[in-house]
Amino acid sequence: MHNYREGFPILDKYIYANTASSGLINESTIAWRKQHDRDFFDGASTMRMDSSKIITETRSAVGAFFGCNYENVALVQNFSLGLNMLLEGIDKSKKVLLLENDYPSVNWAFENRGFPISYCKINEDLEENILEKIKSDTISILALSLTQWVNGIKVDLDFLKQLKKEHPDVLIIADGTQFCGTTKFNFEESGLDVLGSSSYKWLLAGYGNGLMLFKDRVKEISRIETIGFNAANVDPNGRDKIRFAKQFEPGHLDTLNFGSLRHSLGLLNAIGQDNITQKLKNLSIRTKEEFSALGLLEDKVLLRKDHSTIFNIKGDDAVFGHLTNNRILCSQRGDGIRFSFHFYNTYEDIARIIEILNKVL
Repeated sequence: MHNYREGFPILDKYIYANTASSGLINESTIAWRKQHDRDFFDGASTMRMDSSKIITETRSAVGAFFGCNYENVALVQNFSLGLNMLLEGIDKSKKVLLLENDYPSVNWAFENRGFPISYCKINEDLEENILEKIKSDTISILALSLTQWVNGIKVDLDFLKQLKKEHPDVLIIADGTQFCGTTKFNFEESGLDVLGSSSYKWLLAGYGNGLMLFKDRVKEISRIETIGFNAANVDPNGRDKIRFAKQFEPGHLDTLNFGSLRHSLGLLNAIGQDNITQKLKNLSIRTKEEFSALGLLEDKVLLRKDHSTIFNIKGDDAVFGHLTNNRILCSQRGDGIRFSFHFYNTYEDIARIIEILNKVL
């Protein structure tokens, strides 16, 4: 049986319920990074011989992990940069549907460019709200986070798949930063046209690396203006031959950061995506039961059939301070306290949090 906690020494000192803020990084990834920098220190420019291999292997690893064609994978420094590059090439007259109070980097990117926008509420009827707006407001683009950053509500992926069948012309753009790494997922089989994600949360890859995945039809909708020598694979005659996804990579990519993503995906594969999916499902069910028993969850979370492992409970500064003093790492978000659990968390972690909350509530 896999030891889910191996390689994360911080777990010996704290209960880490804060992956939605920043994922942990494994000791083996740190070891790989140290060797990478040693190689660069020793080899300097000669290391460039291996740099393209690291990037190519990372792109292949991302495509395999998420079920996306290699040619449609873009490596970006973070989701926000990738989305902004994409939107620069999209007709600003297209009507967009956003979710109220979605992650600011999603909504601001459209609002700042003057797209005509409709909004729908995030509650227990999220999917019905989306469908109603799609039908009534002549929507061309749906953009949303797959998992909400404040309260952990996640959209039904089967719903998005059916929505795409019924409304094939609607471009569906998703932020997967709070989703990717939590659930086994196949992009090609999904209803999404675009999936972007930063990798420092649930993918456990550290900062400075992210990904964008595209379906083929996106190339017909967005005209990307960014360009650079790296996008042409440093071919002086390659300016007019750059494929769509490579236009998101105009300059040199950091082999340390993207190699870290490749290495972390290998760790997640070693644990098994099915195992991670089931572990987090079990943690979600247990946590929801325990927080619900204390009356700490909103109705819109309680009434959802399926939930993530991100929970926001009622609690003020005093409660947060008490948790922190008892070595529980979590975050204040919205009007409450956010807990977020990954595969390295346990039922014992949840029980300890409940024990501490019972002393202060």
